[in-house]
Amino acid sequence: MKLEVQIKDHKIFAPLQNKWLVLKPEENVRQQYICRLVNDYGFALDQMDQEVKVSNSQRGQGRAMADIVIWRNPKDKHESKSPIVVVECKAEHITVREEDYFQGYNYASWAGADFFVTSNIKETRIFKVIKGNIPKKLEEIIDIPKANIVNDEKKISDLLKQTKAFTRDEFSKLLFKCHNIIRNNDKLSPEAAFDEISKILFIKIRYERSNTGSQIFSKENFKKAKESYDQFKSKDAKDFYQNLFEQTKEDFKDDDLFEASEIIRIRENSFEAIVEELQIYNLSTTSDDVKGIAFEQFLGRTFRGELGQFFTPRTVVDFMVKVLDPEEGEIICDPCCGSGGFLIKAFEYVRAKIEQEIHEEKERIKLLYFDEAFDKMPEKEKEKVDEIVNDLFAKLNAELDINNEKSRLRVLSYDCIFGTDANPRMSRTAKMNMIMHGDGHGGVHHNDGLLNVNGIFENRFDVILTNPPFGARVEKSLKISEADKYTDEARIIKYRQRYGKAYDEALKQVNNNIGKPLLSLYKTGAMSTLTEVLFIERCLNLLKPGGRLGIVLPEGVLNNTNLQKIRDYVEGVAKIILITSIPQDVFIASGATVKPSLLFFKKFTEAEAKEYKSIKTKAKNEVDSKYLIKVAEQKEALVMVEAELNTVSKEIKDFKTFKRGLKVQVNQEKLDDLFERETQSKNKVKEAKKIYVDALKQFETAKENEIKALIKQRFDYQIPIAEVEKAGISTTGSVIENELEPLEVEFTAYRKANKLWENVIEEVKYEIIDENIFRMVAGEPEIFYGK
Repeated sequence: MKLEVQIKDHKIFAPLQNKWLVLKPEENVRQQYICRLVNDYGFALDQMDQEVKVSNSQRGQGRAMADIVIWRNPKDKHESKSPIVVVECKAEHITVREEDYFQGYNYASWAGADFFVTSNIKETRIFKVIKGNIPKKLEEIIDIPKANIVNDEKKISDLLKQTKAFTRDEFSKLLFKCHNIIRNNDKLSPEAAFDEISKILFIKIRYERSNTGSQIFSKENFKKAKESYDQFKSKDAKDFYQNLFEQTKEDFKDDDLFEASEIIRIRENSFEAIVEELQIYNLSTTSDDVKGIAFEQFLGRTFRGELGQFFTPRTVVDFMVKVLDPEEGEIICDPCCGSGGFLIKAFEYVRAKIEQEIHEEKERIKLLYFDEAFDKMPEKEKEKVDEIVNDLFAKLNAELDINNEKSRLRVLSYDCIFGTDANPRMSRTAKMNMIMHGDGHGGVHHNDGLLNVNGIFENRFDVILTNPPFGARVEKSLKISEADKYTDEARIIKYRQRYGKAYDEALKQVNNNIGKPLLSLYKTGAMSTLTEVLFIERCLNLLKPGGRLGIVLPEGVLNNTNLQKIRDYVEGVAKIILITSIPQDVFIASGATVKPSLLFFKKFTEAEAKEYKSIKTKAKNEVDSKYLIKVAEQKEALVMVEAELNTVSKEIKDFKTFKRGLKVQVNQEKLDDLFERETQSKNKVKEAKKIYVDALKQFETAKENEIKALIKQRFDYQIPIAEVEKAGISTTGSVIENELEPLEVEFTAYRKANKLWENVIEEVKYEIIDENIFRMVAGEPEIFYGK
C-alpha cells in the first residue's frame, strides 16, 4: 500500500514515531521524503527512524539530531549498528548547498553511514561519506541504494563511484541519444530534431513541476494518461501527445516560446521512445548544475558549426561576468543572447551572492543561539530555542523560494534578467537553457536586438553582457515595418503597469518610425552599417547612466582609422574601463574566424555627462577663438584679390559707358588691356578661394584634433589594456591554461582601488600606476596602459 503524507488541523502524522506533530516546513519535507523512501526505494518503516541523536556534536552547530536514519534491516536498527543512509531535510525551495550541510554530513560520518542525503523535496543531493575524516569538499553522487540491494556490497560500491560529473555526462549523452532517435526515425535535420527535443523537455518540465513528490514524466505515466484520454476523446480531438504539447504551449504562452500553430513534428512512437529514455531524470529535482551543464554540452555537440556563433565559450563568459561583477537588484541584459550563456552566468553569479548572504546569516544565528548557555539548558528550553531558530531559518529560506513573489530569488529571476535574439530557435533555446539552470527565462524574447520589446528599452539596464554578430551589415534599404510593431494590447497594458510611462516612450522607437530605415534610429548608422558598430550604440543606449557594458568585438574595432568617428562617439558617452585581447583559438572551436577582443565600458553618469559636455564646450570655444584670427587672415587675402577684381571690372564698365556717352570710337587697345587685367584677377580670386577653402579644411582638422587633445587632457583616465595568450580553450575545444582567471583578480583589485563602479563623480586625476601592480607572474601577459 502506498504511504502518503497525512495533514489535518495544522498537524502532520509521523509514521516513524506513530504520532501527530506540529506542521512545520521542514517537518513537511521530512514526511514527504519518508514516503519517497518507502514508495520509491522500498524501505520498511521498521528499518528507519527520525530525529536520531548522534554523538560527537560540537558547539555552534545546533542539536546533534539526524532527521532520518536508514539501516540495512530492522535487526541492525535494533542492535544500534551503523546505518547505511543519513538524511538531512530542509524547508522546500531552499537551494541545497554543500557548505550548508557539513553538519548533517558530520552526523552521517559519526554514525558510520555510507550515504548522506540532503533534500528539500524539489531538489535532492546525495554525498558519499568518507570514513575516518571530514573532507574539505563533499563528493556528490547520483543516488542512494534501493532496499533490495543494501546488502550487495558490489552494487553499493558501484553506486558510490557514480559521481555528479558522471551524471552530467550521462544526461548529456542521453539527450544526444534522443536526438539521434528523431534523426533516424523521422529524418529531421539536426536543428529540427533539436526543436522536437526542446518541445518534449518543456512538456516534461511542465508535468514534473505540477506533480509533487517523485512523479516523473515516465513512459508508464504517459501510457496511463493516454489510455484515460483516449477513452473520452472525440473523433476530431488531437492525439494525446499533441494535446500535451497544446497544454504546454498554454502554460508557457506568456513566454512566446512557440507559434500558436506549432505541433509536435515527430511520430508518437519516437515521442514515447524519448520519454522512456528521459524517464530516469526528474527535471524538477535534478540539480541545476547537472542538467544545466549537460544541456549546454548537448547544445555544443548539436549546433557546433551551423550555429557556432551563438555560443560564447564559458571561460570568456565567466571572465566577463566576474569583471562587471553584477549585484543583487541590478538589471541585466544581453540583446544578442544566443543560447543564453551570459544571462545564465549572471543569474547564477548573483544567485550565489544571495545564497552566500543567507548562509552567513544562518551561521550568525547559530552562533547567537547555540552558545554555551544553550548547552546547559533543559531539554524543553532547547526545543524552544530550536523553534525560534527554525522560524528564523524559515524566513531566510523563503527568500530563496522562486514561487514566493516577494523573495529575493524571484525578483532576480523575473525582474532582473532580460535578453533578445533575432533567431527564433536560439531565443527558445536560451529559455530552455535558463530553465535548466534554475530559471530567469521570462525576460528572454525572440526579437531584433536593435528594437525595443517588453522591458528591453533605453536607459534601463545596470549591466549588459553581449557577443553581437561580427562582420554582417544592416542594409540601407532595410526599413521598420508594421510587422515590427507590438500589437498585443493585453501585454501592452501589463507592461505599461510594470514599467510606467517609460514603456510608452519605448514603443515610440518603432511606432513613430514605420517606413524609415533601421539605420536612421542610430547616430552611428550614418557612420557605419556594421552590426557590431550598431550594437555598441544600442548597448550604450540601453544602459542607465553609470551602467556597465562588456562586449565581444573584432580586434581593433575602435582603433580602425575608418571607424574613428565611432570611437569618438563612444568616448563621448562612456569610459573605456578595460580592453582585453584574447587569442583567436578561443572562438575557432565555435566556428568563428575573427580575432576577438573583450571591451568593457562604463556609461557616463549624469554628472560625468555634464562634466564631459562642459569640457567639450570650453575646449571648442578656446580652439575656435584661437583659429578666428587665422581664418580672418586667410579671409583677408581672398578679400584683397576680390577687391582687385571688382576694381578692374568697374573700370571696364565705366570705360564702356564713358565712350558710349561721347559717341567716340572705343580705344580697343586699352579695353583689351583691361580685359587682360580682369582675367588675371579672376584667376587670382579662383586660386585664393581654393587656398581659403583648403585652409578652412585644414583648420577644421587641426581644430578637431586640438579639441580632442584638450578633452583628453581635462577628462583624463587610464585605460587598462591586457593581452592573454591562453584563455582556457584550444582550437579543438579542449581545456587548457586560462590566463583570464588571474587577470580578473588583478583587474578587480584595480577596479576596487579606483572605485570605478561608484557613481559619485569628481575630477579624478589618476596617478601613473606602477607597472608592477598590474604585471602578472612570469611567463604570463602583462597589462599596460593607453589613453
